Amino acid sequence: MNKEQQLQRTKRFAFNVIKLTAKLSEFRIARIIGDQLLRSGTSVGANYRAACRAKSSKDFINKMKIVEEEADETLYWLELLEQANLISQDELLPIKTEANELLAIFVAALKSAKRNLGIY
Repeated sequence: MNKEQQLQRTKRFAFNVIKLTAKLSEFRIARIIGDQLLRSGTSVGANYRAACRAKSSKDFINKMKIVEEEADETLYWLELLEQANLISQDELLPIKTEANELLAIFVAALKSAKRNLGIY
């Protein structure tokens, strides 16, 4: 998958996070977790876009570390929503699957970039 396709995938992911958070109830806890999820889930694509425009390999690695952290944080908030039964598992499964796949892609890209620079 090329960078443009990956950019579109992360944007689609952000849109799905937006739709999911809009479905959450107005209970205080759901709203707080939803706000956190919205921030981290939309940040994945924004930071990946910044990584694609990195000025050097080291800059790319630094920006991709942020992408990885945001994707992992997004998974955390999704898991909390699930464990607290704030949204159905059926609604969460597709977005959790996508979050896990994106995280795996970002981890692999980071490992490859570090290996190419001789950073371990």
